[in-house]
Amino acid sequence: MWQFLDNYWVALLILIGVVAQVGTTLHLLLNRRDSASTVGWAALVSLAPLTGFALYWVFGINRIERKAHRLRPAGSRISQRMEMALEHCAHERLGLLGPQLIQLGKLGDAVTGAPLEAGNRVDPLYGGDHAYPEMLAAIDAAQHSIALSTYIFDNDELGRGFARALKRAQARGVEVRVLIDGVGQRYSSPPMGSMLRELGIRAALFLAPSLPIRSQYLNLRNHRKILAVDGRMAFTGGLNIRIGSMLSAHPKHPVEDLHFRIEGPVVRFLVEAFAVDWHFTTGERLCGDSWYPQLRPAGDSLVRGVPDGPDEDFDNIRRMMLGALSAAQERVRIVSPYFLPDQTLITTLNLTAMRGVEVDILMPAKNNLRFVQWAAQDQADLLLAGGCRLWLTPPPFDHTKLMLVDDVWSFFGSANWDARSLRLNFEYNLECYDADLSARLHRLVDSKLAGAQQLTLDQVCTRSLPLYLRGAFARLFAPYL
Repeated sequence: MWQFLDNYWVALLILIGVVAQVGTTLHLLLNRRDSASTVGWAALVSLAPLTGFALYWVFGINRIERKAHRLRPAGSRISQRMEMALEHCAHERLGLLGPQLIQLGKLGDAVTGAPLEAGNRVDPLYGGDHAYPEMLAAIDAAQHSIALSTYIFDNDELGRGFARALKRAQARGVEVRVLIDGVGQRYSSPPMGSMLRELGIRAALFLAPSLPIRSQYLNLRNHRKILAVDGRMAFTGGLNIRIGSMLSAHPKHPVEDLHFRIEGPVVRFLVEAFAVDWHFTTGERLCGDSWYPQLRPAGDSLVRGVPDGPDEDFDNIRRMMLGALSAAQERVRIVSPYFLPDQTLITTLNLTAMRGVEVDILMPAKNNLRFVQWAAQDQADLLLAGGCRLWLTPPPFDHTKLMLVDDVWSFFGSANWDARSLRLNFEYNLECYDADLSARLHRLVDSKLAGAQQLTLDQVCTRSLPLYLRGAFARLFAPYL
């Protein structure tokens, strides 16, 4: 009798394993878009059926199915006519800036389905010491609405200062909405989301994980950084809300960063990106003039919003990077804290350098994520052999996310050059055609290069065997770092 039961349970476990393996493999084939990722997951499921099954269904599935265009507000006829006129003006100006930019502009049209907006003002804000006071001043001046989306909102001196400013705005009758990523909010304790709700502020968590852990390797994170005030002014870039980005405060782990203040018609698209995320998280629709006022030209920049995520906006930012590299004629400069491009991006970078374009890539000499640093150093030889130049910037850790092509086009926002940003996270970047802004950003890169150390192919190839093995092992996980 007992032998029969033992055999029964063994047979049942085998049957469950087979069903799980077959079902998971079918789901992989029907739903995965990246063949390399599909092969990796399929191998794990085949070699370790029950473990692979559990890991795939916890970490490997995109459970987000959003049709963002259904959540976007309909504009008035007046604003639509103004938008069409500004879009026509934008494309006319591209022709004056250079024929290759016309093609890049058309690529942006096709990739995003969003217009290139004329009449914007874009001001770079260098680090938290410059950006945070501007952001707090905008919150204190708000009259109608504040939308704040951030990956990390620490419960520290700076975070509490933002919370007080948001509370003051709400007390004046301003509509306040705050969206914090469910993983990012756990970088400090007690989490800021709870404190904001105690203050009576409408705050929500984007996809809070069911497991009580904090890990930067959990998928489907909202990595966007957007602050929009009265629907007329917005801030975006790489800055989280944490004291570590204020160098004047002499934090334990100082971080350099780059943020931007935006005014003009493109602000509507930043508000829209927040509204889609907010509706997905809470079910509340944000509409009306307090969120979407009629916007008039504020400057001379041509700007387009480029949303990206594992939903209908999948691969937008990566395709814009590839298109910009193909359009480059003189120089490309990339600053990224986490530089782990896939093979297609590496090949395109090398081909760009082989065409005679100067390609300079800046990344931190000491990364805050060791595995990322080891993997990045291991693939450096592929880029150096193709003619790209790699530079290691000294501390403090540089969290800047920036791409410059020639002397007109700039690309910035929340996205990093790694698979997690480009495939698994929700990100938001802006592409900008503006020679004056480009010159200012090139000067910033010049200042970084002045203190950077150039990494040579000889240095990479003469690593000791332990360092080589460490990097090779870390690079195996590049698609998931």
